[in-house]
Amino acid sequence: MNFPPRRIAIFGNTYQEEKCKYVERVVNALQVQGAEVVFEQQFLDFILSIRPKNCSKPFDFEGFRAEECNADLAISLGGDGTLLNTAEKVGRRRIPILGVNMGRLGFLADVLPADIEQAMTRVMEGRFSIKERSLIESVVEGPELGIYPFALNEVALLKHDNSSLIEIETTVDGELLTNYLADGLIVCTPTGSTGYSLSVGGPILEPQSATFCLSPVAPHSLTMRPVVLRDDVTIDLRVKSRSGSFLIAIDGRSKSLPVDTQLHLRKADYTLPIVKMHPQDFFFMLREKMMWGKDQRN
Repeated sequence: MNFPPRRIAIFGNTYQEEKCKYVERVVNALQVQGAEVVFEQQFLDFILSIRPKNCSKPFDFEGFRAEECNADLAISLGGDGTLLNTAEKVGRRRIPILGVNMGRLGFLADVLPADIEQAMTRVMEGRFSIKERSLIESVVEGPELGIYPFALNEVALLKHDNSSLIEIETTVDGELLTNYLADGLIVCTPTGSTGYSLSVGGPILEPQSATFCLSPVAPHSLTMRPVVLRDDVTIDLRVKSRSGSFLIAIDGRSKSLPVDTQLHLRKADYTLPIVKMHPQDFFFMLREKMMWGKDQRN
């Protein structure tokens, strides 16, 4: 049981109009319960631009800039990608985030559109749990990183599309692990283990496990396999590339860096609170979303 939130900030997907059709349902369900609803300004502008001109009900809400977010709870309307963007905007403010899944698979945004009214009622009654999720901090030696340095899912070092394999010298707490020769390397949190890392053969990690996972992308050697580490280590990375540069992608935000850049990855000094409507739902979600044990022959 949590103290019921009163001021709720709405974030959302600003490039797919069809995913915004549930906004009014969310807002109405919250207002019926007496919540003060405010909108991230960019999302508010998007909503106003796509609302039909013949709508009789005004959409008059306060907008705020992301860097000035002040709320008891943040609601992310979209998929897991939208929730990752919300996490960046909320930062270290310790504002719990609830995801309404209007995307596809969705491991983070787990409230379905059909359950919006019920979920909003439970939120306003404080009937939810909060799970703390760890993040990875990226520290660079060389040029400025230029993008948000904290990753809820993963940090990926990747070759450019038109380049050959890259070599990634990887050390853990100063001890050489290996030199990966591959298309790239993914370093993920337990939260990110069901994302990009999973797609290249990485393991699924329980969200509260204190771990990192290193998963190579299309390695040159078939003996290269994912490695799971404690999350209290520092991972140092140095890239060699014939093209003279490589890509770093932090939760999908990418930047090209020169090969003389040194990267240090470590656990961030803060965690992100994620709202869960069902505290023991991770294994249930795995069974449902991965369709484990289901007969798919029909």
